[in-house]
Amino acid sequence: MTARREIEAVTARIRERSRETREAYLARVDEAAAKGPHRTVLSCGNLAHGFAACGPQDKAALAGDVVPNLGIITAYNDMLSAHQPYEPYPRLIKEAAHEAGGVAQVAGGVPAMCDGVTQGQPGMELSLFSRDVIALAAAVGLSHNMFDAAVFLGICDKIVPGLVTAALSFGHLPAVFIPAGPMTTGLPNDEKSKVRQLFAEGKVGREALLEAEAKSYHGPGTCTFYGTANSNQMLMEIMGLHTPGSSFVNPNTPLRDALTKEAAQRALAITALGNEFTPAGRMIDERSIVNGVVGLNATGGSTNHTIHLIAIAAAAGIKLTWADIAEISANVPLLARVYPNGLADVNHFHAAGGMGFLVRELLDAGLLHEDVQTIWGPGLRPYAVEAKLGEDGTVAREPAPARSGNEKVLAPVAKAFQPTGGIRVLTGNLGQAIIKTSAVKPEHRVVEAPAIVFTAQEELQAAFKAGELDDRDFIAVIRYQGPKANGMPELHKLTPLLGVLQDRGRRVALVTDGRMSGASGKVPAAIHVTPEALDGGAIGKVRDGDMVRLDAEAGTLEILVEAEELAGREIEPVDLTHRHYGMGRELFAGFRALASRADQGAAVF
Repeated sequence: MTARREIEAVTARIRERSRETREAYLARVDEAAAKGPHRTVLSCGNLAHGFAACGPQDKAALAGDVVPNLGIITAYNDMLSAHQPYEPYPRLIKEAAHEAGGVAQVAGGVPAMCDGVTQGQPGMELSLFSRDVIALAAAVGLSHNMFDAAVFLGICDKIVPGLVTAALSFGHLPAVFIPAGPMTTGLPNDEKSKVRQLFAEGKVGREALLEAEAKSYHGPGTCTFYGTANSNQMLMEIMGLHTPGSSFVNPNTPLRDALTKEAAQRALAITALGNEFTPAGRMIDERSIVNGVVGLNATGGSTNHTIHLIAIAAAAGIKLTWADIAEISANVPLLARVYPNGLADVNHFHAAGGMGFLVRELLDAGLLHEDVQTIWGPGLRPYAVEAKLGEDGTVAREPAPARSGNEKVLAPVAKAFQPTGGIRVLTGNLGQAIIKTSAVKPEHRVVEAPAIVFTAQEELQAAFKAGELDDRDFIAVIRYQGPKANGMPELHKLTPLLGVLQDRGRRVALVTDGRMSGASGKVPAAIHVTPEALDGGAIGKVRDGDMVRLDAEAGTLEILVEAEELAGREIEPVDLTHRHYGMGRELFAGFRALASRADQGAAVF
């Protein structure tokens, strides 16, 4: 089944735009595949080092060239809830490899930082760049050329995009991504949000806030709201890098372990040593990328992926743009209401039918490319299923439910929550920006108000605490937050403050060259403004009191001053020295200098 004309048209445009870079990339993939990661290309000294720590059985297997070896790249650490469940995975994967007649080795580890821990802290200014560090670290692990395929253990915000970038850089190898799943449901996200707003108003203390946060983030697994981490899992499944139905199964359950072992064995089955060779670089193509963008919009996913998907696509020689993302959004209905777009969490989404229901609905409506290659085989239709634990302890699958278990959480296309996905590109004399409207009520989508200019989120927080923002409509312009300035941190700490003012009836909005969050919420926010202030962007020319108009309906972002006056203004310089050291920030000076624009993926390579 082919996709709708509108989706086909965007895909064709991406394919034509990417022709030269994609062909060059595929030539490199084919060249590397022809050379092969077969152990016979290694010298005896190379190979001896590569299996020195293995047991006798694995040494004997790796000494020849007929047994596939699986490289494990892991983002395990035991501080972060989402990655702590990965601790036993290498053992499970090695057991599965032996059962399948193969070998598995941990090829390397990559860092995994949590934006939830670093929000509003200096460490947040390393967050976006950690994606590229992860890609580099994974590349080092795979550079030993000992492997016939790789599995990637990572789940959260920058980790998965970094790992996908690495997988595509080693595109001659099959790549399978193995999730760890969301934590079980705790304090409802809307109740947590209310406590945050009460704390911002000074109506409850730190003890009450910490209690609410701890009840929400209470155990192993990803946070249950639909932010970047869970958007990652949706993307990996809808792009065919997960096994079907595996994204949202809770950690430390028999089904989760069975899915992990199955994924390892599938990775071994699709190496060049078998009959189903599926190198990641050929598997992921323009159609796969478009399917990812469709899924992002259909589920109201994270705005961070308007940056990450561009970087991921570029790693495969594919030129994706914000215009492509916006056009797909205009043609894809919103089918999920998961916090911050609704009251439910991802466990409720999964229980209502989850990814299997979503994939089937989108396929039947012609909104996805069905004729893609996946790690499971040809075609996306096999992903329209629900994974369960079979009687023998292995994974069993059955067709996704015909009806949603809860149409307030997961709707069929015929009853979509809204006709578009809610991600829009804003364009005007302030540059280009992204806005996520799916969680913003229609009456708040157009704001025209005087600007109040800040160069750090702490300045806005101080103004709020001092009562300077109480009785006024305004658009907060927070600049010098782009990748070149300070690594493009998320400004999620501002959501409760601006939400309080909006709830009091004030007309408020945010305009920034920084990021907001995978949890971008009810306050209209024009984010990722490009060019950024440090790169000569007009956002650096805004003055206090200038009238600014953010119109998410018309797709415009304007400073309402005469063109001649705006052209004659100088960009206000800011001394950022104090933001370039401490908490490791001095080590990232090269990254800040190399970073591309947000609409080009904000990457350093």
